[in-house]
Amino acid sequence: MNHDIDDLRHVANALADVARSAILPYFRTPNLAADNKAPGGYDPVTAADRAAEQAMRSLLAEMRPDDAILGEEFGASAGTSGLTWVLDPIDGTRGFVAGTPTWGVLIAVGPETGPILGIIDQPYIGERFEGAAGTAQMSGPLGTRSITTRPTRDLAEAIVFTTFPEVGTDVDRFGFEAVATEAKLVRYGMDCYAYALVAAGQVDLVIEAGLQAYDIQAPIAVIEAAGGIVTDWEGGPVHQGGRALAAANRDIHAAALAILQVQT
Repeated sequence: MNHDIDDLRHVANALADVARSAILPYFRTPNLAADNKAPGGYDPVTAADRAAEQAMRSLLAEMRPDDAILGEEFGASAGTSGLTWVLDPIDGTRGFVAGTPTWGVLIAVGPETGPILGIIDQPYIGERFEGAAGTAQMSGPLGTRSITTRPTRDLAEAIVFTTFPEVGTDVDRFGFEAVATEAKLVRYGMDCYAYALVAAGQVDLVIEAGLQAYDIQAPIAVIEAAGGIVTDWEGGPVHQGGRALAAANRDIHAAALAILQVQT
């Protein structure tokens, strides 16, 4: 199946632009209302989430009407082209509500086998990370440049990220902690921005669990285009969600995977 990557890249950037415009008027505003989607826990959704996804869906209806869509807030809509746009209008809504600039807009597109193009966009900072067809770049306050992941290093020298200290289930947490205790530096709470840092060559590993397709498809495309690898904790495909291991290179991926498989 052949697709025009340049056209898809143009559309993806247009989607990121309209999402920025929809989201930024809400960021760090007083008394931002957030509905809770998780009784017994806290999984917020705001008017900004909904406005951004609606704006992206409206643009896709104009620019790519034959493509399917899967979005966090408004679900799935069918298409006939063989491509699906996978949208997370605000990945990290907890951070958005708290006023931190570590949330982002996630946009991916590809067939059932996985994404072929992805964007991680941080509207407030003005940084955009994109990857497709073996090339990745970022743009932001310092201009536009190509990006590549970090070269091989020992796990003892690695920087490791995850979003939540509990990671997922108790078993998931034990697996993460077994890797984290071997690393030089462990940080928490960055949501999709941590994946962008893997692609940009700043971070070695991101380990997470309980993900949905819209959480991971854009990071997969960006990181793999930058030279990294993203799999599940068994080393298989993870574009439908679940437990994800994102690594800067195959060697450090293998080192982390070996520990995760023993622990889980």
